[in-house]
Parts: sequence; structure tokens; C-alpha cells
Amino acid sequence: MNKVLLIGRLTREPEVRYGGENKDKAVARYTLAVERRFKKDGDDTADFINCTAFGKGAEFAEKYLHKGNKIAVIGRIQTGSYTNKDGIKVYTTDVIVDEHEFADSKGASGGTPDPNDGGINPVVDGIDEELPFN
Repeated sequence: MNKVLLIGRLTREPEVRYGGENKDKAVARYTLAVERRFKKDGDDTADFINCTAFGKGAEFAEKYLHKGNKIAVIGRIQTGSYTNKDGIKVYTTDVIVDEHEFADSKGASGGTPDPNDGGINPVVDGIDEELPFN
């Protein structure tokens, strides 16, 4: 099975292009900086992983993903190769994105936190008598 889960930060704005016969097929490419678990000589280290999303996922990336966002990506690893203009064979490794979503709250990424964004809502005082399991 070829499945990968990554959590990291976007190193740049996603690059989105449209192709296909009617120029309606979106492809988004971005690089994710994923911290390594162990430090090298006391310094943080990261891997920079190229990710590619297609279709609706690419449109989501174009609209909502920005440099510095912490996101979770689920996808598969795809390897390939090509010969560059100097005649040298170059090997590639990319993650083909099946899903991506935010891994930070709006407040942590610089936006205004929204209490209705799916996070934990505060407990309201005085509702104990209404709960069915007292």
C-alpha cells in the first residue's frame, strides 16, 4: 500500500495552473516543510517535500492555502525521472495529494479565531438542569 500522511508548513504560495482541452483542469504544486523528529547538532531540521494536487484539491489550494500555513496532507508517493537540458537524468519524488486540510487554528496562523469553526466551544453556565444525564 502506498499512503503517506504529512504535517508541515507551506514554504511558498501554491503554484496553480490550468490545463486540459478547455483549460478547466487545475493542478496545484507546493512545497511542504516537514520537521524531522530528531535534531541534528541541536538544530531543527526539516525535509522539503513537493506536493501536487489535482482538480478540486488544486482549486482549494489556490483559494485557501498560503505560505506559512500548517496543513495535513494525505496522499501517495510517486517517483519519476526525466532528462534535463544538459542531458543529465534527474530523479523525482512527489506526493500526489488526495486530501489536505488545515492543521492550525485560525488564531495560530494569524487570523481571527472563530468559535464556530469546529473547535471546542466554551461550556455555558446554568445548563446543568437541561442535560439528560445528571
